[in-house]
Amino acid sequence: MSTSARTAFPTNWWHRAAWLAVAAYVAYAASRLDFTWARFTTGLGQGARFLDRMFPPDFARWELMLKGLVESLEMAILASAVGVALSLPIGLFAARNLMPAWATWPARLVIALSRSFHPVIVAILFVKAVGFGALAGILALVVASVGFVGKLFAEAIEEISLKQVEAVRATGAPFASVVAYGVLPQVFGRFVGFATYQLDSNLRNSTMVGIVGAGGIGGTLFAAFQRFDYDFVCAILVSIIAMIMAGELAANWVRRVFVQRGRVDEE
Repeated sequence: MSTSARTAFPTNWWHRAAWLAVAAYVAYAASRLDFTWARFTTGLGQGARFLDRMFPPDFARWELMLKGLVESLEMAILASAVGVALSLPIGLFAARNLMPAWATWPARLVIALSRSFHPVIVAILFVKAVGFGALAGILALVVASVGFVGKLFAEAIEEISLKQVEAVRATGAPFASVVAYGVLPQVFGRFVGFATYQLDSNLRNSTMVGIVGAGGIGGTLFAAFQRFDYDFVCAILVSIIAMIMAGELAANWVRRVFVQRGRVDEE
């Protein structure tokens, strides 16, 4: 046994230096962005006055609010359906264990481009291209759906067992049959989960793209803010929360039904 004392947890000076560098940069960034405690406390007081003007919520113009909510719901459903349908072939072509490099790279480039920008930025571009209204919002949400579902679907395919795929290929089946009987049964449950999550995400995003004129309840919300109609703003926010929670419950039900059905079919 060595006579020299040994430390159970030796000091790692590189880690300490890294944490000090991070702390120094946080302090530097806060000073550059004019983040001060006095400004923060002032904002708390202004936020309290803003909340006081929001309550109680005013549902007197429920017809206008309902019209915006229905439009947001329709935008989310249409965008999710089209986006998921496009994500199937794109995700399949992006899977490196099934497709050659000349097919995977263009598909992965499309996915990367779709994921590069926030839906609000994409919505601004489509508003400039096709004009104000729900069409711009639907196109923006389709792009977001392709970026998210396409990437996850490609990764799910890359994790499958190739034994089932090779067994189908050994029968002389064409590529479409290989996908239908060797690939999709292994990823169907996860794909349903991806699709329902994207629908839930599009419900939230459909309320945001309307702020830039791409349809939905976001336009009504932005107009209420501009009129300083804060009690109506509160009513819209409550309605959006209720719609998102209802969509979450429906998505959980769909996932539970299809995942359980897939497990029964496998057994």
